[in-house]
Amino acid sequence: MPPIELLQTTPDQAELIRNLYQFYAYESSDWEQEDVEVDGRFYIHEDHLQRYWHSPGWSANLVLVDGFIAGFVLVEGCELPGIDALELADLFILKRYRRQGIGRAVAQELLASPGDWLLRCYAQDPVAAAFCRAAVAGLLRPVQQVVLDDDPQLLTFRITSALH
Repeated sequence: MPPIELLQTTPDQAELIRNLYQFYAYESSDWEQEDVEVDGRFYIHEDHLQRYWHSPGWSANLVLVDGFIAGFVLVEGCELPGIDALELADLFILKRYRRQGIGRAVAQELLASPGDWLLRCYAQDPVAAAFCRAAVAGLLRPVQQVVLDDDPQLLTFRITSALH
């Protein structure tokens, strides 16, 4: 596997994340039933996007492969009552870099880092659901599939900090 690096972005790189997010939105537009706006771009909630640089625990990270941008990963603090965890919210790998284990390696690196984590994906997206199952299968930490009240359409895995 080629060398992979996660690079946390800064607020001045918001436009880069915004641009990459368009590819991510395009790929999920069929099952999310999203249309483009009148300017031909998918909607991005600007206040939410800014939280990746201003909310504790949140981050927008580039995935670099051999120094080239291969995608991004967004991390959020879980805001559901009673759950103190980070959430691997969105992970996108450009097609050129897929099927090489890069996305799984990135997910497993994050989910193995300190603290508790949530990994959620839409159950109606078979590729994402298969990816989530594969990502948690190789972890050396307790993983539990849970159903949370906020969105029953999400396949949710809770990864706890205790080691096996």
